[in-house]
Amino acid sequence: MKIHKEGRGFLTILFFVLLVLNAIVLYLIQAAPAIAIIVGGISLVVFLFFLQFFRDPARKVELNEKHVLAPADGKVVVIETTTEDEYFKGKERLQVSIFMSPLNVHVNRNPVTGLVKYFKYHPGKYLVAWHPKSSTENERTTIVYQIHKNVEILIRQVAGAAARRIKWYLHEGDSVIQGREFGFIKFGSRVDIFLPLDAEIKVTNGQITRGGETVIAELK
Repeated sequence: MKIHKEGRGFLTILFFVLLVLNAIVLYLIQAAPAIAIIVGGISLVVFLFFLQFFRDPARKVELNEKHVLAPADGKVVVIETTTEDEYFKGKERLQVSIFMSPLNVHVNRNPVTGLVKYFKYHPGKYLVAWHPKSSTENERTTIVYQIHKNVEILIRQVAGAAARRIKWYLHEGDSVIQGREFGFIKFGSRVDIFLPLDAEIKVTNGQITRGGETVIAELK
């Protein structure tokens, strides 16, 4: 299993901290091996939890200029027509939002192939990711991709109550490829996708998505 680069340093430190903790427990309570076994078991569970969080599985991406692929693993929690104020200045768009729990893969992938037309990082609050105001008040990034026929797709990485760090690996003016990694959000979080009104939505509320594989919408 491949471990994401964002987790390698953290997992190394965690491993040695837990190792030292268990060594201390063994030394202090030599007459109570059951307690040492319990502490060891809890340490193993903690380490495996963080290990699975930072996993980075390979994905088979089928490139298609008409498809908007899921930028993240998670569950679809919003499908609605709304207005977007930061970039589209109040114009209506179709919004699809994906909630990423701590058990999901937290790699973010480009939903389309194109040019990064706009990028901005916003510091902010840490409301729970499913809160209606999280996409406008939480720490977040806004990314706009320009693709064929000058169609624009907006993606917003949103930090949640536990996600205190958003990472991104692209910048305004970059050319990007569909399905390639563009960022990472640590712990529970959310990704919003803003699409043209004539896009055909291919997912339903509550559906589980796989980043780089699930087709979110088909463009005209």
